[in-house]
Amino acid sequence: MLKDDMIMKAGIIHILDSSMAMPVLSDYPIDLGSDLCDFLKAHIERFTESDDVKICQFSEDSSAMELIRDCTPENFVEKTKELASSLFRIMNANIAIPPGDAAIMVFSCRGIDYLALLKLDYRTSYTHATRQLENGNSNLFILHRGLLPTQNQKISEGFVVNLSSGEICLTERKYEVNGEKRFYFSELFLECHAPLSQKSRLDIVTKAVEQVNAKYYGDTAPEKKMEAKDVIYRELEEKGSLQVEEIKEKVFADNPEMQEDFQKKMEKYHMEKETVTPKSEKTIKKFEKQRITTDSGIEITIPMEEYRNPDKVEFITNPDGTISVLIKNIGKLNPR
Repeated sequence: MLKDDMIMKAGIIHILDSSMAMPVLSDYPIDLGSDLCDFLKAHIERFTESDDVKICQFSEDSSAMELIRDCTPENFVEKTKELASSLFRIMNANIAIPPGDAAIMVFSCRGIDYLALLKLDYRTSYTHATRQLENGNSNLFILHRGLLPTQNQKISEGFVVNLSSGEICLTERKYEVNGEKRFYFSELFLECHAPLSQKSRLDIVTKAVEQVNAKYYGDTAPEKKMEAKDVIYRELEEKGSLQVEEIKEKVFADNPEMQEDFQKKMEKYHMEKETVTPKSEKTIKKFEKQRITTDSGIEITIPMEEYRNPDKVEFITNPDGTISVLIKNIGKLNPR
């Protein structure tokens, strides 16, 4: 969702400071001025356009779904109070979940109405204050523990619900609940099934490739890691997606055993037939360069375009088993 396509209709802020015994619930909607609208829209765009977002549906007995479905312009304040109170009860019972404010909005985007909740965790920073003394002003710094995330900072939890279809766009983070790290936001608060995000799926594929390469080659063949990363980058660059079956065949083209090991790892996540489709440029950009660190601490960063050119970079396996990296045809060195 792009912020330029959003039209804010209603909004409210509820204070969920779990260091207090009760939430501070607002009885009035907020005035959606242009600056505040920009702030809220920016946060919605940031997580809905991210590859961290999960697309899911409510379970049939979700109490959050009931509250959202029954929310109307006439009862907006009361329904959001119930929604915020439900979230606060979970936060208050689990001290690992950070306190914050719940910003709840109804907005439209390209003709469809949505309800969004942003959990704005508090952050600690210094601000200034002025005290008037007998002979003038005294300016000082004070530590403020209730500041909200800025427009450019990522929120830890939030959701947007399509009020027509019930589809949920969700971002969340694991916190300790009853001694176990859980996605409390989806599991306990929204009561919805949240599949893996595109970023998580891509991480699983790349990690599985690395693990299989490490099993068969260890640390003796860095060029194999480079080749694998290059294959993944080419697929994302050319197709915008990864088909797991194709990656298996392209990365481990001449080794059926490695293909089988990779297949087993994918089956653990039910991803053997998966197509991974990241949409954020930041997700793909991390494949543009390969960073190598030698056992002596030397770090080398190789752009994939240079790696593909044999006139620029060459890996040489020496007779004693050591590896040399030859960087060719350097026009100029720029120390940093």
